[in-house]
Amino acid sequence: MSEKYRIRGRRAVEIVSSVEKAVTAGALAPGSALPPLRDLAAELGVNPNTVASAYRLLRERGVIETGGRRGSRVLPRPAHTARHQVRLDVPSDAHDLSHGNPSTEQLPSLAEALRHAAAEQDRDPVLYGRASADEQLMDLARREFLADGVPPGQIAVTSGALDAIERVLQARLRPGDLVAVEDPGWTSLLDLLPALGLNAVGVEVDDDGPRLDDVERALAAGAVALVVTSRAQNPTGAALGSHRAAELREVLRLRPDVLVIEDDFGHAIADVPYHSLCAAGGRPVTEHWTVIRSVTKAFGPDMRLAVLTGDADTVDRVRGRQHLGAGWVSYVLQRAVAQLWNSEAVDRKRVAGFYGERRRALILALADHGVQAYGRSGFNVWIPVPDETPAVVGLLRRGWAVAPGSRFCLGSRSGLRLTVSTLGLDEIPGLAADVAAVLRTDLSATRPA
Repeated sequence: MSEKYRIRGRRAVEIVSSVEKAVTAGALAPGSALPPLRDLAAELGVNPNTVASAYRLLRERGVIETGGRRGSRVLPRPAHTARHQVRLDVPSDAHDLSHGNPSTEQLPSLAEALRHAAAEQDRDPVLYGRASADEQLMDLARREFLADGVPPGQIAVTSGALDAIERVLQARLRPGDLVAVEDPGWTSLLDLLPALGLNAVGVEVDDDGPRLDDVERALAAGAVALVVTSRAQNPTGAALGSHRAAELREVLRLRPDVLVIEDDFGHAIADVPYHSLCAAGGRPVTEHWTVIRSVTKAFGPDMRLAVLTGDADTVDRVRGRQHLGAGWVSYVLQRAVAQLWNSEAVDRKRVAGFYGERRRALILALADHGVQAYGRSGFNVWIPVPDETPAVVGLLRRGWAVAPGSRFCLGSRSGLRLTVSTLGLDEIPGLAADVAAVLRTDLSATRPA
């Protein structure tokens, strides 16, 4: 290890952050050797499994390479790998609950909607100079936004929620700005911020969304933007409650210059109501704000489309920059989405009920075994654990692949994310029993003699 740099941290995510910062700053040069796993564990006073988890994440993210007896070394040209692309090697006989995908059984058929869109294109071809958004789609989105108390605003169409968030951030912020994000939170957003030259500050999340004291702390530290998931939060299943939303709005009223981004990607799959953070009584709380709604969870991940509304200046900037690059999202896709959105074949209540039934059943089954789990909406369940590496390995040996929580975290405690979309109700008792057994084994292995 470099004489100039000492790795720090008590949790795997903290160790990863320490090494990545050192590599970026040049304190750990290409080819630098990292300490042997057990040596670093002893130096930091942590379980060796914690260091093993950190080294695994660093390897998967392209920061280091491991070579058996040659040890672990910083790669000559560290290549950043998006966290969501890091996948477990899932045996063919294991049930994969790590993927974060919707149930294919709950996705609507696209055939009729695409036929309709193709026929519209034949009748009314889209040529250069056309407006960037389809009128029917904008009208549908506008009506839903207004029904949920979102202030009237312009509409933009982007290639999914992440594209919308990226465009809003680039429209309003500058490299070096501090952005408050949920912790644990969406891996794609956690990767996007440093790619844009922005700095993230984590805000702890509970069942009702971002904790009030953490938001106040982040804003006091200089955060100029706050990104919040309205419901079906990934990975915890949190949903912004009415009381929490009201508390946060009062905090934001005192900081009208803060950019508020609400990601309501779960609007069509969540079984809880929407509570606005950016507005009250149909009036914006801050000067610059956006609400984003994606269709990928309801219509399929390949339906890369989201609609956003917000203050006029921000939406104008987004559309102006979009015009200089991609231009617009395909009208064929926009028209197909509008057809699905307006179709009686898409039963949102039934879909939300499908996910909600499995999510609640798993949480209750885990509780029967003394395991606390979280998830108020969507199709993910979050289980806090003392050490996720043995838990992930132990469940994989029992036939269950789950997502390690460290990939979703900046500094929060470790956990497991389980996606229930492919889980049968009859499988839940067995899964809950296996989780409890693995966690009991983990605790007994780490308890002092």
